Amino acid sequence: MSTPHSAEVLAALRDFVARLDGLDPAAPLVGELVVGLGDETERLTLRLPVARALTEALRGYHDPRDRGSCAHCATGRLDDDFVCRDCGIVNGLFGQTIAAFVASAPQDPEPRGIGPAGRPDGTLGD
Repeated sequence: MSTPHSAEVLAALRDFVARLDGLDPAAPLVGELVVGLGDETERLTLRLPVARALTEALRGYHDPRDRGSCAHCATGRLDDDFVCRDCGIVNGLFGQTIAAFVASAPQDPEPRGIGPAGRPDGTLGD
């Protein structure tokens, strides 16, 4: 069964090929592209400029939801806050800044509770 999206995708491919073929109709043929979506099939002749443009477009596309892979575990994907979904490490400049801050903070061998004003004795330190 064909869907509105199928028709859109096929029309976009057809228009793309026609637009580029119009620029160089004598370019060498490199093959055919057959795309089937739903119950529709589109058979497109691929000339060299179209094949190159499709390859470049597909390889160059970056999904805005893709934040990259984790620099720590190298297998996890980052969420919108650049936190690895696998290991939980914060990545990027923000993550490096937090890690450096934590690493440079003096370590108290016996942690104490923090008072309401931010210091153990409840004052602001003034």
